[in-house]
Amino acid sequence: MADKTKPEKKRRADSAAKPAQRTNPLTKYLRETRGELRKVVWPTREESMRLTLIVLGVTAVFAVFLGLMDAGFSSLFEILINAIA
Repeated sequence: MADKTKPEKKRRADSAAKPAQRTNPLTKYLRETRGELRKVVWPTREESMRLTLIVLGVTAVFAVFLGLMDAGFSSLFEILINAIA
C-alpha cells in the first residue's frame, strides 16, 4: 500500500529567519495609546460647556437635597432625644 501521509511542511532554517526585534513595552504602550487617542471624537467647546453646566447643576441639586435631608434627620433626632430625656 502506498504511504498516504501528508508531506511535512518545509520549515525555515533558524539561520534564515529574521531575528525578532523586541520593542520596548513603554514605547509600545505610548504608541498604541497615541493611536487610540487619534480615534477619539472630541466634543466641541459648546458641548463641553453645556455638559459641564449640566454636571454642576445636578451636583447643586443633590447638594441641596442632601442638605435638607441632613437638616430634617437632625431635627427628627433632636425631637426624639428631647422626648426620651
